[in-house]
Amino acid sequence: MELLDVWITYKCEPTVEFRNVIMEQYLQVVRYTAERVHTKLPSEVDVDDLYSAGLFGLMQAIDAYDLTLGYKFETYCSQRIRGAIYDELRAMDWVPRLVRSRTSKVERARKSIEMTTGLKATDEQIIEQLEVDTAEYEKIDRDSRPIMMTSLNRKAYDSDSSKEVQEIDVIRDQRQENPVTELQKRDLQLLLTKGLTRAERMIVVLYYYEEMTMKEIGSTLDLSESRVSQMHSSILARLKSQMQPRPDEF
Repeated sequence: MELLDVWITYKCEPTVEFRNVIMEQYLQVVRYTAERVHTKLPSEVDVDDLYSAGLFGLMQAIDAYDLTLGYKFETYCSQRIRGAIYDELRAMDWVPRLVRSRTSKVERARKSIEMTTGLKATDEQIIEQLEVDTAEYEKIDRDSRPIMMTSLNRKAYDSDSSKEVQEIDVIRDQRQENPVTELQKRDLQLLLTKGLTRAERMIVVLYYYEEMTMKEIGSTLDLSESRVSQMHSSILARLKSQMQPRPDEF
């Protein structure tokens, strides 16, 4: 069956089967349009997402196309495909349209004030001209600040191995302690508690490492708060005298 016959049949009896036959003839138009748009976008945007959006545009174009008008379908569907892709990009955008509208009003107010006064507009002047309160203005300003988005699958840097190093491989875990810092803390703890009795070591560890109060330490060691404080002062005096002759160790 010729393509024109498929078109005529589909317009008389629109079925998914005939629509798919027509779509197969114009998939290259969708791919071409998606790739053209993608060249102007950040690498984080997936061209396949644009292609999928373009397919919906192609389906809409097929349904809306009027055979009797006589113009080429390729020209008509290209505009529909591009429009569907741009709609998808707007949906992916992190800034809602309401925020964009409010941000534009702020910028217009800022320019108006600066043109009138010849000076840089202050926040107070903008708030007064927009007739909004401080909290509302701060919210508009906060929402309109740019946010950088990046893909965790993006290449992080070149490596000597054949495996590509991605952002997800090198992202820092804020909850993870630095192993070097942990070793330094352990070495310092051993040095500070060297030559102390068990109770004295416990006081140093609980007070400086566990950040417990004198009262809490006393309850833990079954000592009075005043006794813990007395032992703590004695420990500091002894440690100070021990470290003075050997400052090179720190």
